[in-house]
Order: sequence, then C-alpha cells, then structure tokens
Amino acid sequence: MAVLLFLLLLSVSVISADEGAYIGVNIGSALSAMPSPTQVVTLLKSQNIRHVRLYDADAALLAALANTGIRVIISVPNEQLLAIGSSNATAAAWVARNVAAHFPAVNISAIAVGSEVLTSMPNAAPLLLPAIRFLQSALVASNLDKFVKVSTPHSSSIILDSFPPSQAFFNRSLDPILSPLLRFLQSTSSPLFLNVYPYYEYMQSNGVIPLDYALFRPLPPNKEAVDTNTLLHYTNVFDALLDAAYFAMEFLNVTNVPVVVLESGWPHKGDPSTEPDATTENADTYNSNLIRHVLNSTGTPKHPGIPVPTYIYELYDEDQRPGSLSEKSWGLFDSTGLPAYPLHLAGSGLLLANDTTNQTFCVAREGADPKMLQAALDWACGPGKVNCSVLMQGQACSEPDDVQAHASYAFNAYYHGMGMRSSTCYFSGVAAITTTDPSHDTCRFAGSGGKNGTSLLNNTTLAPSANSTADQSSTTRTTVFTEAPFLQVLVLLTSATLQLL
Repeated sequence: MAVLLFLLLLSVSVISADEGAYIGVNIGSALSAMPSPTQVVTLLKSQNIRHVRLYDADAALLAALANTGIRVIISVPNEQLLAIGSSNATAAAWVARNVAAHFPAVNISAIAVGSEVLTSMPNAAPLLLPAIRFLQSALVASNLDKFVKVSTPHSSSIILDSFPPSQAFFNRSLDPILSPLLRFLQSTSSPLFLNVYPYYEYMQSNGVIPLDYALFRPLPPNKEAVDTNTLLHYTNVFDALLDAAYFAMEFLNVTNVPVVVLESGWPHKGDPSTEPDATTENADTYNSNLIRHVLNSTGTPKHPGIPVPTYIYELYDEDQRPGSLSEKSWGLFDSTGLPAYPLHLAGSGLLLANDTTNQTFCVAREGADPKMLQAALDWACGPGKVNCSVLMQGQACSEPDDVQAHASYAFNAYYHGMGMRSSTCYFSGVAAITTTDPSHDTCRFAGSGGKNGTSLLNNTTLAPSANSTADQSSTTRTTVFTEAPFLQVLVLLTSATLQLL
C-alpha cells in the first residue's frame, strides 16, 4: 500500500525538462520567523513557482522539495569557498552530501558557487575557478554533470562603460579569472549567472537614468536610449545591461555562453528621505513588467527572441538583513505567506498570482491525478463546507461534468471563503492559484462578481479538523483548518488506495 500511495503522490509532480524563458525566485532565510520547509514548498506550489535558487544547500528544504518537480539551484556560500577551492576531496564530499544524496528526487539543475565573489571577496577570487573545476570533476565522477551545471553569480558592476552596450567590457583587472571562467562555461554548456538591479543603477545615476526607463514603462521613441555604434534602441535598463554583458563577452572572444539573470527585483519599502522610490507601486510595476518581458521571450535588442531566464529577488522579506529599510523589503511575500504587495499580472495564468484584490482564483492543477482531485473535491464539499449545490445536474456549474471542472469550482469557493490565503489553495498539491478567471457560460466563480460567489460556504463557522474542539479560539481553529485539506485528502487517498488492493 505504501508503495502505491507513493506512486500516486509522485504522479502529480513528474519532473520534466524546461525550455525557453521562465521566471524563478530566490529564497533567502534571514527572517526572524522563517516558515518551515513544508510551508515554503506549499507557497511555491500555490504560486506555480517551478524554479528556485537557494543560498545554500539546506537539507531540510531540499527534502521538502523532493518529488515536486521544482527545479533547484543550490549554492556554495562564500564562507565555504576557501575549503572547496583548496581541496578536490572537500569538493567531492560537498557534492556527495548536497547533490548526490538528493538527486534525482530533488530536481537540482545547477550549483551557484559563491555570490559576487569577484566584487565582494576579491582576495578569494583566485580560488573561485579551482572551486568550480573541483565541483565539476565531482559531478563527472558521480555521473551528474549532464544534469547539474556549475557557474558563479556576478554583479553587473564587473561590466565597465555599460552604455552604450557595444562599448562595454569587463573590468580588465579581472581578465585572468574571467577569461578562463568563460571558457569553462563554454566547454560545459553552462550559463553566465548575472545579478541585474536597475533599481541600483537608477539610484546611483544621480538623475541621469529616468525612473520610467528603469521600470520598463513605455517610452516615446525620442526618449529611448540609442547605441550610436549599432543604432539599437533601448527602452529599459535591464536589456541594456544584458547586452552590455553580451558585448563584454564578445570582447573576450566568447559568443555562445547564455546569460541567466540570477537576481533582479525592486524593493517595496524604503526610508522616505533617502529611498523615496522604494515603493509598492514601483515594485509592482518593475516586477510585473519584468515577468511579462521575460515570459514573452522578448530577448534584447542585440539578441531578440533569445530567452533570458530570470530569478526574482526574492520570495520573502528578510527582516534580519543588515542595512537600510529597503534591504529588508525585496520580498514578494511576508513570512506568513501573505503578499507584500499585489503583482498585477491579469491573464498571466498560474505564475505568481499573488493579487489578493479579488483578482485571483484557485483551480485544479492541469494534469493532476483524478483520484487526488476526487478526494480533494469530496473534502471541500464535505468537511470543507463548500456549498457545492451548483455542481448538481442541471445547475449552473454542472457542466462540464468532470472532476477537473468541479474541483476547480469547489477549490475556488473554499479559497475565497477563507480570505484567499495562499495556504488555502493547496489540497495536497493538486490546486494552484491563477489570475485567469475560470468562469464560463452561466457558471460564475467566486471572485468574478457573479452571484455564484455570494454563498461560498454552507455556513459561516470554520470547519474544524478532526483533532480540533468546539471551545478552541477562532485563531487556533483557523490555523488548524488551513492545514486540513492536506490531511483530509491524504486520509481519503489512503482509503482509495486500500480499495484498489
């Protein structure tokens, strides 16, 4: 029974190859109330985030990511660089402990060695390439090199004279390291990891860079920046910095190393006197425009249509980070999983659907196992107290008469009835939040304004889980209740499995 149950659970999260453009997120842990690994993964699933970068190789979080299909970049922290760059055996042990022990259950796609080592730890720079080569050798010895790439994240500040892009070049003092590093990336088909922060470019320009140019806002043709050498027009800082990186690599005779933006974002809060443009409006504008730009495979003026995978900095606000208020305020969510601000991505589907202003819906995940969906639907319409009368034959939402459609209606009613908390759109991984209104014909889903959304639950009392009691406080009942879908679905799935044996 246990094996069959495992296979059923695994079937909803098959690892598949990813191609083209995608958006990922960075997951930092400098929080005073860091969510548990299970809570982190629940949030990722509810937002359909399929790519993440960790700043280390935390075993507990990797265990929680197992069998989810989420692609993971793990990192060698800067403080471990000395040991790994000095010893092939240490590198081999690191790969055995942090990669081989978890792969393939955890879909590890790359190792990020250090963080901006060339600019933040110049004294350690000579050890960077040896560390990368030692790690690559360990991956080869473990037959993992075809699945896991090795690279290192760079600050865009290593690019000098970044505009016009055609004249850009890497800091010449770094050539002894960058030239062989780029050749290594080329030989292993690995990407150049680049951190791109138009916010800092704008802040440090002393008014030279217009805010609209940093935020991807539309510009009239006479306001676009033009590279006089190539006559290419630039409408945003992000593309200009990427093309500067491409031209800088060409200067070192490297033309076929792809770029992955490992960090980019905009802070949503800052000191009004010194950081006036760190606002929720600007963060929403930048990240929403960035996501559209990347997912549309717009590419850059130099390489139009060439996807540039990008990881947003970051998933959570990190209140324990040192520095200014803005340094603590880059997150898309707070530690409880509530959006720090709503991204306005109407029509973007399942990705980062964190708008809680009645513009999101909870639906059955495409490809979810029908038995899992049926178990979750039974829970929602039973213990979950969703009013499912409109799903009965002849009623407004009876058609299409299949478990996917009916589960979507029930999941969404429960999600809206519980205040649209991301944790209430999970159902053991078969549900996801979307910005696309699933209403159809006469069937109006909760949140779309139709009358079917006016009576979400059969009564206003929260449905307690099996181990809660009538005299619990409302706060306690809410906390217990948000975890109930997973527990109830697992019980129902186990029951269904027993019937198959």
